[in-house]
Amino acid sequence: MTSIADEARLVLDNFADRTTSIFHPSLRLGVTGLSRAGKTVFITALVHNLLAGGRLPLFKAQANGRILGADLREQPDDAVPRFQYEDHIRRIVEERVWPESTRAISELRLTVAFESASAFRRMLPGGKLTIDIVDYPGEWLLDLPLIDKDFATFSAESLERARLPSRQKEAAAFLAKLAEVDLEAPADEVTARDLSVLFADYLKACRADTTALSTLPPGRFLMPGDLDGSPALTFAPLPVEPGRTYPKGSMAAHLSRRYEAYKTVVVKPFFRNHFARLDRQILLVDVLQAINAGPEAVADLETALTDILACFRPGRSTWLGSFLTRRIDRILVCATKADHLHRESHRRLEAIVRGLVDDAISRANFSGAKTEVLAMAAVRATREATINDAGEDLPVIVGTPAAGETIGERTFDGKAETAVFPGDLPADPRKLFDPAGGVEPGSLRFVRFRPPRLQQTAEGLTLSLPHIRLDRTLEFLVGDRLQ
Repeated sequence: MTSIADEARLVLDNFADRTTSIFHPSLRLGVTGLSRAGKTVFITALVHNLLAGGRLPLFKAQANGRILGADLREQPDDAVPRFQYEDHIRRIVEERVWPESTRAISELRLTVAFESASAFRRMLPGGKLTIDIVDYPGEWLLDLPLIDKDFATFSAESLERARLPSRQKEAAAFLAKLAEVDLEAPADEVTARDLSVLFADYLKACRADTTALSTLPPGRFLMPGDLDGSPALTFAPLPVEPGRTYPKGSMAAHLSRRYEAYKTVVVKPFFRNHFARLDRQILLVDVLQAINAGPEAVADLETALTDILACFRPGRSTWLGSFLTRRIDRILVCATKADHLHRESHRRLEAIVRGLVDDAISRANFSGAKTEVLAMAAVRATREATINDAGEDLPVIVGTPAAGETIGERTFDGKAETAVFPGDLPADPRKLFDPAGGVEPGSLRFVRFRPPRLQQTAEGLTLSLPHIRLDRTLEFLVGDRLQ
C-alpha cells in the first residue's frame, strides 16, 4: 500500500510522536464510519460526558472517582480543521437538533487528569492522558485499497458494480453517457467533466435511504470538500483493456492519468498524515438502515466493512518497536442507534454486526489487536415502555420524532412524543441475506428522533446526555491507559 519512501516518512513522523509521548502520555483515537453512522454525535457525547462528569458506571476510572477533571486543549495539527465541539453540543442540548454530518477530517485534543488505581502510584503526582480524537469519513477508507490498483482494475470493478441489478437504475445515466465515449479519441475536458459528474451522482444515489448501499469508492466523490471541481476528481471508470497502452492524449490515457493523480494527491497523503498515525480505532455502523433496505444492502455493507477493516494496521508493538511502527492495538466496532430498538433486540443487533465483520475481526485478533463489538447509542433519544395491543404486550420505544418523519400515513411535527414498535430483528443473522426468508424491506419502523430534553435532579442540577453503553465504549478504548 505504501512505497519505501512513504514508510521512511512514517517512521520519522512516528518517532517524533512517540518521543513527545514519553513526557506527555497521549493516545490518537480514530473515529470513523460510513455516512450517517453518528460520528459527530459520538464524539460530541464522549467529550460532553468527560467534561461534565457524566453518568458512566461501567467506565471504571470515572465510577471509582479517579477522574480528577478533563479539559479541551489546542490541537497539535494546525493544518487540520478543529472539531467544533461547542457548536455541536449547543445544537444537541439547546436546539435539540442533530449536528451536521462529518464532511472532512477534523481533530480535537482532550486532556484527562486522573488518579492512578495503584496504591504506590497514588503517592506520586496525578497523571494526565492526552487524547487526540481524529474524526474522518469512513468513505475515505474505501479509497485506501485503490493505492494498489491500476486504472484498468479500478474501472473493471466499478463498472461491474454499476451493472448489478441493485444499481442499474441509479447508474443508468452514467452508463448511457459512457457508451458514447470513444476511448482512443482525443481527450475532451467537457466529456471528462460530464462523466465524472454522472459517476458521482450515481454513487450519491446509491447512498440514499431506500438503497443504502455502502461500497462506493472513490470516497471523495461523495465528500469532495475543498477538492470539488479539481482535476484530481474529474475522472470516471472506463471499459479499458488491461495491459493495453492507449494513445497519448486520448480519453483513456487522460482519465487514467487523473486517476493516478487522485491516488497521489488525495489518498496517499490521507494515509500517511492521519490514518497511519492512529493508536486505536472505533468504527461506527448504521446497520439498521441497511437491514431496512433489504438483503442486497446488507451484503454490500458487509463488503464495505470488510474492505475498511482490511485497511487498518492492527497489532501489538513492543515498547521499543512502537517508536518505528505504529499499530492499532484496539478496534471497536459499534452498531449505532441502539436507542431505535428495545433492549430486547440489542443482543441481536450485536450478533448481526459481529456476523458482518467476523472474518476481518478474526484477522485483527490474530495479529495481536484486541477487538470488540457493541450495540451503542452515544445519545439516547428514546425511553422504553410496554403497550398492550389486542391483549399482547409489545415492547416499544418512546421519543419525539423529528419534524417531517412519517410512519404509515402519519407525519410528525417534531413536538409530540409517540410510542413506536420498531419490529423484530431475526435471531439468525444469516436470514438478512436471504430475500425469501429475511426481513422484508421497509418492514422495520425506524424514524429519526429529536435529541432528548436534559433531565434535572431534585436539586435543579442538569444531568449529562443519556446514552446506551457509551461507558463500556470508553472503558474499552481508553480505560487501560487510566490505570
